[in-house]
Amino acid sequence: MTLKSSPGLSAPSESGASPSPGAPDGLRVPPLAAGMWPVLGHGWKLARDPLGFLSRLRDDGEVVRLKLGPKTVYAITTPELTGALALSTDFEVGGPLWESLEDLLGKQGVATSNGPVHQRQRRSIQPAFRLEAIPAYGPVMAEEAHALVERWSSGRAIDVMEESFRVAVRVAARCLMRGSYMDERSERICAALATLFSGMYQRMVMPLGPLYRLPLPANREFNHALADLHLLVDEIVAARRASSQKPDDLLTALLDAKDENGRPIGEQEIHDQVVAIVTAGSETVGSVVMSLLQVLTDHPDQADKIREEVKTVVGERPVSFGDVRKLPHTANVIYETMRVRPAVWILTRRAVADTRLGGYRIPAGADVVYSPYAIQHDPRSYERPEEFDPDRWLPERAKRVPKYAMTPFGVGNRKCPGDHFSIAELTLITAAVASAYRFEQAPGSDDRPRIGITLRPRKLLLRALPR
Repeated sequence: MTLKSSPGLSAPSESGASPSPGAPDGLRVPPLAAGMWPVLGHGWKLARDPLGFLSRLRDDGEVVRLKLGPKTVYAITTPELTGALALSTDFEVGGPLWESLEDLLGKQGVATSNGPVHQRQRRSIQPAFRLEAIPAYGPVMAEEAHALVERWSSGRAIDVMEESFRVAVRVAARCLMRGSYMDERSERICAALATLFSGMYQRMVMPLGPLYRLPLPANREFNHALADLHLLVDEIVAARRASSQKPDDLLTALLDAKDENGRPIGEQEIHDQVVAIVTAGSETVGSVVMSLLQVLTDHPDQADKIREEVKTVVGERPVSFGDVRKLPHTANVIYETMRVRPAVWILTRRAVADTRLGGYRIPAGADVVYSPYAIQHDPRSYERPEEFDPDRWLPERAKRVPKYAMTPFGVGNRKCPGDHFSIAELTLITAAVASAYRFEQAPGSDDRPRIGITLRPRKLLLRALPR
């Protein structure tokens, strides 16, 4: 076997671990994680207690083997090695997570593509997210944030999932795919994604193949939601084309995009790209908004601090995009929320070459998994990791956090291009609602984590109490 050492990957001597005796290349086979069940392997524990299971893996080693059904998967447990993994060209998007997402995201969108196609797709969408483009979206973000404040003034209990997804979808649609055709479709998108992301997680950790094709109620619900989402995307593209309008937005850029040979990109790629935009603009951001509202409810002292900070900056006028950079404590609350309750809590990659990671052999074709949640709750990286402490992101304290121990938008060529867009949106929403309301849970609320492809509260119902 020809072993390739990728730039940024740790050599055996750098990992501090001794190679296995007699290994010709000086590399070890990673240890098998504890707690494997017959037939199901570690998939049962991943399905029953994924956050706890993944958080304990570092006790077994920096790199450990998992069995998910018949598959062997390698789990990476340290910040240093997850950073090296993300920056290496020896790994690409692939593995159980992305296989489970292909029915939703397709194979031709920027979320699931690799190599030159991925690079070309990122170039086509990047202008919409460049730093100098974000201020143009500010009025829409602020308008939607203040619309939440108005809608919640009735005193009725708030279904936080519905409201969070609605605002996320509307911001994405109005900024990136301008048109009223998204308004009436936002609730259908939210309902479809809620079903899909729950079902896809089960398919990832328990890859039972043919069983998911049986006409069981859960499978029928999943298939109906999937078909409806793809129909919605086709409607969105058709509505834009029928309008004959070409606003300066991301959807126009996709419809005008060319492939490597200068020809218009295919219909399937346009479809998959729109799915990726809608998904990222609703499920991920919406999950963070849900967690932020839970934080404001559980930590009213932090909500009070945000209100005072906003009042100091804006006085009596409504908060606007120009205020975003003047609200450091609000930003720290958002960052700490993404640490404690990361929406993207698990990621997978696939090795494209025989390589090494932390002194361990990773064979070509192997699937690799790591958990931002586990990294961000590790006491070896954070003091009192279970404590919600926004001040840990003050400049002097933030320096003590290990590199790659907090990467909410990813690293390297897979870093989310919409990071500045999302932070501005989240800041305006948090500042607006915390300034207007205090929150308490309503009867029937269940704030326990809901484990799907993203992480968010299970069923959060709140009452907004005017300040």
